[in-house]
Amino acid sequence: MSAERPARQAYLDWVRGVAVLIMVEAHVLDSWTSVEDRARLLFGRAMMLGGFGAPLFLFLAGVAVALSAESKYRKTGDFKGAWRAVQLRGWQIFGLAFLFRLQSYVLGGFTNAPSLLKVDILNVMGPAIAASAAFGVMAGRRVTRGVLFGVVAVAIAMVTPIVRNTPLLNWLPDPVEWYFRPSPNRTNFTLFPWAGFVFAGALIGEAIDAFKAPHRVPRLQAILAVLGLVVAYLGYQASFRPSIYERSEFWTSSPTYFFLRAGLLTALLPVGYLWERFPLRHKLSSWSPLEELGKASLFVYWVHVEMVYGFLSRPIRRSLTLEQAIVAYGLFTVFLLGLVVLKNRLVEGRRAIYLTDSKSVI
Repeated sequence: MSAERPARQAYLDWVRGVAVLIMVEAHVLDSWTSVEDRARLLFGRAMMLGGFGAPLFLFLAGVAVALSAESKYRKTGDFKGAWRAVQLRGWQIFGLAFLFRLQSYVLGGFTNAPSLLKVDILNVMGPAIAASAAFGVMAGRRVTRGVLFGVVAVAIAMVTPIVRNTPLLNWLPDPVEWYFRPSPNRTNFTLFPWAGFVFAGALIGEAIDAFKAPHRVPRLQAILAVLGLVVAYLGYQASFRPSIYERSEFWTSSPTYFFLRAGLLTALLPVGYLWERFPLRHKLSSWSPLEELGKASLFVYWVHVEMVYGFLSRPIRRSLTLEQAIVAYGLFTVFLLGLVVLKNRLVEGRRAIYLTDSKSVI
């Protein structure tokens, strides 16, 4: 087995950087655009685009689940240990979700204590990663794992309207029910359908790892492009058919919208792959701002939310025209990129000092 560290797949960082741009766009425009301009068509289109940020993050987290577990397995030869390590990472992210809420609670002046239990994207991403790793360890064959991930993703999407409306969950304590059904001001995300994107990403991650040989990658990317567009088209066409559910909302709980988004997210991977190999991209610069943002996506998420929604931005909250908010979004994105570069330099500096001290001791 190879003990070498696998090369980082830069195009996945590029796609994750796109997710960062979409996420920041959605938050900035949502928080800073005036009430009057929120009724404009352009704002609605921008929010529609912003709605792809979260599923893209979850989808890429699923891709990373498979790639990380398979890489650990090749290094150690311990199949169960590799998948359990990824499962542990999921629970660590779940713990970070509560640390993030605690930070917001402290910076918010220790008001609104129930917000400590608010369900945000990390609250869903962590358990979904842990669950996908738990399913992954059940299947020793790659094909079986891929099928299992796909079946679970479809099942989550299909039962979402039922979970949203069933009275069988009414007995759950509110903080637990928030993970299954949305509640105003208490949950931005729920396990159904959002966890499904992690499982869908894990399926694609298995395919990427299986076809990682250089001569096989272009063919895989072509397949992903076609597959993604076909799934998105079928999801879009199905949205015009009569619903099989008694109650289902297209923009929130409909399986058709889930498949439409999952298809588009899959098709975005070949776009990143092509751009990474586009000759002009390397002639312009070997450094990619999008890749830097993608590598530091958790850091960007952590620092920007409080800046956009917290006390620092109160003077401009809901007070900018849409055009002003768009300009502010551009400037704020450059600021965040500067923070990422500064953070990287500080980390590299400390690492260099540590290595120098270690050599001195030796």
